Amino acid sequence: MTTLFVHHPCFLAHLTPVGHPERPDRLRALDSALEDEKFAALDRVLAPTGDADMILLAHPETYLDMIRGASPSEGMVQLDPDTSMSPGSWEAAMRAIGGSCMAVDRVMTGQVQNAFCAHRPPGHHAEIDKVMGFCLFNNAAIAARHAQKAHGAERVAIMDFDVHHGNGTQDIFYQDATVFYASTHQIPLFPGTGEVGETGVGNIVNAPLSPGDGGEAFREAMSSRVLPAMKAFDPDLVIISAGFDAHVRDPLASINLVEDDYHWATGKLMDIADAACEGRVVSLLEGGYDLIGLARSAATHIDTLMHG
Repeated sequence: MTTLFVHHPCFLAHLTPVGHPERPDRLRALDSALEDEKFAALDRVLAPTGDADMILLAHPETYLDMIRGASPSEGMVQLDPDTSMSPGSWEAAMRAIGGSCMAVDRVMTGQVQNAFCAHRPPGHHAEIDKVMGFCLFNNAAIAARHAQKAHGAERVAIMDFDVHHGNGTQDIFYQDATVFYASTHQIPLFPGTGEVGETGVGNIVNAPLSPGDGGEAFREAMSSRVLPAMKAFDPDLVIISAGFDAHVRDPLASINLVEDDYHWATGKLMDIADAACEGRVVSLLEGGYDLIGLARSAATHIDTLMHG
């Protein structure tokens, strides 16, 4: 089983204000965890630069122009109260898109079994034409559309276990029965979406958790709501919006997952991919803001992708 690991130094050059939780140290912590000998077999590649046509798979040209036009040559600009751009942000965003699509290419053509993209900025809050929640472009949505356009995937499933609901991904696919979107997340919490009754055209499954919930509630939500629906969808590709901020250490939420919960969830999603689509999984980094919790959880997730 070959696992692709997509990374690039430019992801460290996307700078955020002092004290901002979505900071370059997140990737430095993960890189340190991946120095362990058990990750020696990772197929590590640099993320290529994406292009405008990839962005236009999920966002309108006016939105692309707005983000590109906001990119500063010096200093920092605030696009909303939570989301900023520095001089390195545009390249980071474009390589996050390019890396996500390259991961889809490698997985869909059988060059690797699965892939993990360690990029920033994250993407799942970016709506069709709205910056939100640290996110500029919706990497998962673009990757799903790319799988459909470039590889003929008829059905793509996206599972989002970030502690915050992926309102952007849901927004983009709310009326599209060819893409399944499922999310476990804390309610109440930013961004305020993700109620059980938000079902799209039958392709959306929200399984909210309550503050204080831990692994037992998470596994029940996955087992009773998400996994049966995803299995019935019978996807040609499974994409994971892999946020690790539901970890017990994370400062931005109140869910109490531990590393073994991410191992379990990853394994269950891999089981569905094994049965439906020859094990094709592409995982994209979203949140996770305690450096120890993020590093340990993401390393467990990657280890599971590598070794089952």
